Amino acid sequence: MAFDGELAQRVREQWLQVAGTLPDEKRMFGGLCFMLAGNMCCGILGERLLVRVGPQAYGALLMEPGASEMDFTGRPMKGMIMVDDAVLSDDEVLQRWLCACFEFVRLLPAK
Repeated sequence: MAFDGELAQRVREQWLQVAGTLPDEKRMFGGLCFMLAGNMCCGILGERLLVRVGPQAYGALLMEPGASEMDFTGRPMKGMIMVDDAVLSDDEVLQRWLCACFEFVRLLPAK
């Protein structure tokens, strides 16, 4: 599965604004993953953004517009949310999702 290159570039730009550095990137799951301190933070599968928000924020964030369970393996993965591209056209929305990822992943030990 290819990933949306335009969305990838927007993620890089917003990441730089929020984190002050560019992300480490890896190709995974047929898409592109963005890493923070060696941990997967978010990614792009097709035209959707995959966000790692952790189990505590999962329920509340799943209620946000455009959010759905990540069921890449056929089973929903708690703490991982897919965000539809229709809501990501707004840079502020994209930045809020990235901040939610950072909030959780920054708590994890570096790899």
